Amino acid sequence: MAPSPRPYHHGDLPRALIAAALELIDEVGPAALSLREVARRAGVSHGAPAHHFGDKAGLLTAVAAQGYELLGAALADAFESTGEFREVGVAYVRFALSHRAHFEVMFRPELYRDDDPAVVAARVPSSAMLYGPPADLSGDAVTAVNGAVAAWSLVHGFATLWLSGNLERAVPGDPEDAARAITGFLSIRADLA
Repeated sequence: MAPSPRPYHHGDLPRALIAAALELIDEVGPAALSLREVARRAGVSHGAPAHHFGDKAGLLTAVAAQGYELLGAALADAFESTGEFREVGVAYVRFALSHRAHFEVMFRPELYRDDDPAVVAARVPSSAMLYGPPADLSGDAVTAVNGAVAAWSLVHGFATLWLSGNLERAVPGDPEDAARAITGFLSIRADLA
């Protein structure tokens, strides 16, 4: 017999639905997420997710926005506490590993509304930490942006490969230590200004 749904006793239903969605994404991935199962896990009627988010893309838009907010904070904390751009990369990998469900949604814009104002606003802090503020793209500015994009590509690729299990044999040990080591292959400026 299937367990009965937990009774809903939460004052913030959208947050409870997002939490249920994250739990489900961890189990089945974002593409297989169903609003009916999210509602069941949250202990609410099957129409509650649609009432709050409209559809599956709306719910995943909220997941992506929350993920970008969390990522931006994690990257800023890493830079503020260490002053090292390399540690921003390590924090990126740490975020991917500890917030896998968010990470799996955030970089799949076909699953959500990537032009949603909440997502656009939530991306700003993480984008600034990853490749700096928008700049006049001439001369040294182009080189700096290209270097930052290369660094982001490196840590994003590393995190993705680690999550998919493709690095288990090649890179034994702690993923943060490994990320710290691989970022040493790039020469990146320490300031983000």
